[in-house]
Amino acid sequence: MQANGPDQADLMGQQSILKLLVRFSLPAVFGMMVQALYNVVDRIYIGRAVGSLGIGATTITMPIMMIGFGFALMVGIGGNALISIRLGEQKRDKAEEVMGNAVVMMIISSSILVTIGMIFVIPALRIFGATDAILPYARDYIRIIMLGWIFQTMGFGLNNFIRGEGNPKIAMVNMLVGSVANIILDPIFIFGFGWGMEGAAAATVIAQFISFLFVMRYFLGGKSLLKIRVRYFKLKREVVLRILAVGAAPFLFHIADSIVGAIVNTQLKNHGGDLAISMAGVNISVLMMIFMFVIGMAQGTQPIIGYNYGARNYDRVRKTLLLAILIATVGVSLAYVFIMHFPVELVQMFNKEDAALVELGAHAIPIVFLMMPLIGFQVIASNFFQAIGKARQATFLVLSRTVLIQVPCVLILPWFFGLDGIWISTPTSIFTSALLTGLFLFFAMRQFKEDQPEPAVQEPAASTRRDGVK
Repeated sequence: MQANGPDQADLMGQQSILKLLVRFSLPAVFGMMVQALYNVVDRIYIGRAVGSLGIGATTITMPIMMIGFGFALMVGIGGNALISIRLGEQKRDKAEEVMGNAVVMMIISSSILVTIGMIFVIPALRIFGATDAILPYARDYIRIIMLGWIFQTMGFGLNNFIRGEGNPKIAMVNMLVGSVANIILDPIFIFGFGWGMEGAAAATVIAQFISFLFVMRYFLGGKSLLKIRVRYFKLKREVVLRILAVGAAPFLFHIADSIVGAIVNTQLKNHGGDLAISMAGVNISVLMMIFMFVIGMAQGTQPIIGYNYGARNYDRVRKTLLLAILIATVGVSLAYVFIMHFPVELVQMFNKEDAALVELGAHAIPIVFLMMPLIGFQVIASNFFQAIGKARQATFLVLSRTVLIQVPCVLILPWFFGLDGIWISTPTSIFTSALLTGLFLFFAMRQFKEDQPEPAVQEPAASTRRDGVK
């Protein structure tokens, strides 16, 4: 009997690729952009209320925040993958066991992180590049942010489980609610109450708590397929190890990015001081919006490419990949044109009073964003390898841009170009990693041609055969 609506084969294997990309990518792009937006809005409000040193403080604290988010990703994504497998095996009780263990792991990991963070906050900020002037702002900000890590970890992790149950719209709404709350609370706490950095941090923590409440309402309100059951809170070694193994890759990506951030911040401090660190915060905010757009596109293409690759329908795989690269490149290029035409206005969004920051931005932004149109290709193409199950290639290409290319550039180029060497490291890493990704993709496409199934040869109709035999 035909089920309501097209089955997966009809959807992934036959429906228009453009329609599929719109269906799968739009929610992902929207969710990622919303996630990035409140971080950008945070910086804008901080820059206008506190000044350039406040923006610099958010730059310094970002690597520490990425460590906390890395743990949330590890448990959230690792647990979600196992839950999906157990549901596919029709083992709901085992899926609930995974979720129960994941909840306990989230509570334990965030509690340990907060304890360590509170004890070693000053040395950690020094390691991540804080100057004497930026340190007090960064300390006030990160101490409050860390108090909300348990809400961030559980909210994000359990939201992944909602998506895994097949309710991506509810998961998106949960993210949207928190982002909107943060955007509303920021000006109230920062300007209305005059709390400055602490107000921005408090708004973020309360927003994360609100998202967490919406997530818990879903699981405790009877809407969820899976239930949070206390009897599954007892950790099982094999479940914990499987969650950690599956979630290790995104965790390591964020730890690597955190280390890169520490190196970049230290070089900025050595070659440009407080002003350079503040300018880097502006650059990161703009780059984040662009990367989140492209990552959302990549997430949307993944199931389409994965399904058709498994079905050996390589022509649709190629078409999906090329169309996704085209859309991502057009979107990024439009942003590139805007950024190159309005660098001064971009910096003034964050702080229009600091003439030195605006002057530095007018010089730095055209350098930093020089190769930005290539980001769409590099991210989509590297994600392609993950979609077809080539985890090692995908991991190598993802890390190539930052760890393998940008770090050496940041360490070497300032010897020759001073502060400009740090700005140059970004377009250099984007261009080089795009070339590397293109090389990998070229050989993958050649392999596709070799592996493409031969079309079936039909026997000619009897009436058209040359020998005339019927």
